[in-house]
Amino acid sequence: MDPTQRIDPNRTMLTGAPGTDLRTQMMAAQDPLADPNRTSAMGAMGGPALVAEIVAGREATMANGPAREQFLIEFTAGGSAAMGGRTPLNLCLVIDRSGSMEGPPLDYVKQACCHVVDLLSPNDVLSIVTFEEVVEVLMPAQCVTNKQPIKDGINRLMPGNTTDLHGGMSLALQQVLAQNEPGRATRMIVFTDGDPTAGIKDHPSLVSHAGDVRSRGVTITFIGFGPDYNEELLASMAKRSGGNYYYIHRPELIPEVFRTELDKLMTVSARNVRVDMKLARWVSARAPQAATSGGEFSLSLADMERGTSLQQVLDLEFSNHPLGFYRVAAGRLTYEDCGTGKTETVDLDFVIEFTADSARYAAPVNPRVQQAAQIVMASRAVEQTIMGMKTGQLTQAGAIQELQKTQALLLQQGKTGEAQEVTLALRALQSGDQGQAEKTLMGTMVSLDQGKKTT
Repeated sequence: MDPTQRIDPNRTMLTGAPGTDLRTQMMAAQDPLADPNRTSAMGAMGGPALVAEIVAGREATMANGPAREQFLIEFTAGGSAAMGGRTPLNLCLVIDRSGSMEGPPLDYVKQACCHVVDLLSPNDVLSIVTFEEVVEVLMPAQCVTNKQPIKDGINRLMPGNTTDLHGGMSLALQQVLAQNEPGRATRMIVFTDGDPTAGIKDHPSLVSHAGDVRSRGVTITFIGFGPDYNEELLASMAKRSGGNYYYIHRPELIPEVFRTELDKLMTVSARNVRVDMKLARWVSARAPQAATSGGEFSLSLADMERGTSLQQVLDLEFSNHPLGFYRVAAGRLTYEDCGTGKTETVDLDFVIEFTADSARYAAPVNPRVQQAAQIVMASRAVEQTIMGMKTGQLTQAGAIQELQKTQALLLQQGKTGEAQEVTLALRALQSGDQGQAEKTLMGTMVSLDQGKKTT
């Protein structure tokens, strides 16, 4: 099915003077002075799990010449899942028990996993997979009704040999899909301290595999510990799978990070979030993703916890276009409401006025759109700094200087959590630990790319 069949962006000019309500059909027209550049769309009646708002960078863009404008799409999570307590889970713990995990790392992982078990309820589904050279199911997917035998099994774990990450993920996916019921927050949490050394080891295949897992409706969070794991690989897999990425530089922090991830999972209100876009034939996209020759592309977004919002910026270019209001793109938001277990769809409409009035098309950009675009720039700056350090194109002093600029930008945009991570990276660099700085910054980049914030 064409995800945008209800709205054709090539149905060109929209009639109506400035102030006409051009919002989508999903929202009742109650405001006679509605701003056509501020479009809201809501799902099911009675409190949707996800609300989408579209804000154009400017009220109008230049007619009769090439133009470029940005649109902010902001998704806010709430709705029925938030009304009914915490979200039930379908969780698989995927534990690296290779030889390098011997000692405190594996001991703290056992402690963290036992703590996770204590926090789960009989309504939650848990499975546990371990991997080294041999991949095994420690606990098949089942409801958590008797906790002590589960913890006893975890505490009996012993270190093995090499690291078959691909095998561990594949077996974990089987366990999760065995109990993949609607209405559950579904997640694999992978913990590892090393680079893959057994099974399928090449990075493109592993990243592709993470994307395949996501296509099955399962997201993956990756937790890396120690100096030897490949942060670029884990971060790439986390981004492709729609999950989170954490770097733990001290083993005693492992339980805290596990709890942070579990707290997020228990408040997921919308999962399998996806936006399918179709551009008008005279429109092209610069970001966040290139469109096909037919002007279509899709964005797979992170699961949304209640009380959070997620921002995406669309950067669009227009060829010469006459005066008037025009629909430049159409979209469809699809997600699963974890409160009802139902899949919801919301149509999105991107409209802007083309004008010959230079005072209007040269007006300042909407502050919300500008702020979101600045955060995208910060993410790219972090990525460039990481690559500069890895390739030797940036000296230590140069990397510190770039990170200080990024830190200031993040603080200015209210991204205090990410700014604190940059502070940790700066301290690591100043102490001569470039590896720790790179691992920390990978987490910052994944977080910024997700575009989430607490509302």
